[in-house]
Amino acid sequence: MSLHQMTIYELHTLLTKKEVSSEEITKSVYKHIEQVETKIKAYITLTKAQALETAQVVDKKIANGEKIAPLSGIPVAIKDNICTKGVQTTCASKILANFVPPYSATVIRKLATQGAIMVGKTNLDEFAMGSSTENSSFHVTSNPWDLTRVPGGSSGGSAAAVAADECIAALGSDTGGSIRQPAALCGMVGMKPTYGEVSRYGLIAFASSLDQIGPFTKDVTDCALMLNAICGHDRLDSTSVQRERRDYTQYLKNDVRGLKIGIPKEYLTQDLDSAVRKIIEEAIDKFTKLGAEVEETSLAYTEYALPTYYLIAPAEASSNLARYEGVRYGYRDMEASDVQDMFVKSRSTGFGDEVKRRIMLGTYVLSSGYYDAYYLKALKVRTLIKQDFDQNFQKYDLLLSPVTPTPAFKFGVKAANPVQMYLQDIFTLAINLAGIPGMTIPAGFANGLPVGLQLLGKHFDEGRLLQAAYTFEQNTEFHRRRPVIN
Repeated sequence: MSLHQMTIYELHTLLTKKEVSSEEITKSVYKHIEQVETKIKAYITLTKAQALETAQVVDKKIANGEKIAPLSGIPVAIKDNICTKGVQTTCASKILANFVPPYSATVIRKLATQGAIMVGKTNLDEFAMGSSTENSSFHVTSNPWDLTRVPGGSSGGSAAAVAADECIAALGSDTGGSIRQPAALCGMVGMKPTYGEVSRYGLIAFASSLDQIGPFTKDVTDCALMLNAICGHDRLDSTSVQRERRDYTQYLKNDVRGLKIGIPKEYLTQDLDSAVRKIIEEAIDKFTKLGAEVEETSLAYTEYALPTYYLIAPAEASSNLARYEGVRYGYRDMEASDVQDMFVKSRSTGFGDEVKRRIMLGTYVLSSGYYDAYYLKALKVRTLIKQDFDQNFQKYDLLLSPVTPTPAFKFGVKAANPVQMYLQDIFTLAINLAGIPGMTIPAGFANGLPVGLQLLGKHFDEGRLLQAAYTFEQNTEFHRRRPVIN
């Protein structure tokens, strides 16, 4: 196995034994990027010179006998809506095409403290608005399992980079499924932590009450290691929760005996692809055979999750994106006749169609005469959705569901129909509305394409999710399969 194909903990073992250097690992990753990136197009920006410098620093520490952190010397990719000091951060948008942040996000500083190596910034749907990474202003990212299909979104670049071994792990953001959905379509592990568990400081906002940073990894052990690095209270984020730090690797136990798992019947709908349904049913059988107690349950407000999300998220987006007007930073139209014209032309030219669609929808539902009828009502339904989950977690330790209705679809199939695209997130949206943790793990293959399984837990119960996911992983082989990129 080549170095770029290995996991975090495998490489960490080699580094501590001095059997390989961080520089060798980093060069192996970049060599592989040179070979496949023209096909995958996972990255917007690569930071090779900076990465090699960091690798040399890590190697000197190892040579001096210093103890290194689990992520030291490990090449990691970063979604391009997370601020990186001195490195372009574009949100895959023309309006931020030349933006270089003067500061780094808290998660970036935490990774740097551990000695992790930033490979580059990955592609995404513009401002994280989309489910296929077809909305990027720069280029479209391909799914490594089939180059004619989407990798999911909005964190499609991060998912594809990990799946194609163009990095060892990656960070993404999840507002309505943007980590879990592409992780499922690319056959990776993806985790959306509890809202407030990971600092959002430095994450360029889409919908502030829904956004959450999380990891993409090749297996569950690596997911635990990434969570150890990025979780924790941050005084710079007012929504960050102050809790006792946990070592998530302690939850990596091959045991689900007595675990109570609920299967929401609303998630096994007629719209679910038959091949996906079969794989989910086989996963349920696997958990049962491993000793878990599995039974059907109900999330009665599931049908309201999609309309609720697409009222709240655009409303928050319209407010957050008001700052991009061509004055302080970002793209400015230089042919405007006056200030008002400059505002209009800069935003009209700088934003893509999907972003403008959500700004218009959000502005409408917040406008006088419609606020109470739409936005306020959506907030009330959001509370009911959260209470729905809370009631289920009084009875069950975990909930289990599909991640997406279908495996990865071909480019262009849903791009012209926004509603069809929005329906791709039907099984993931409610989790962000409730603020609970959710993770995706590989569960099988349908016609050669990965299918993911979603595990949901109560607030701050990431440990139990990891234990269930680790047990499933140890008793299956799906996570070991890698795409062949032709």
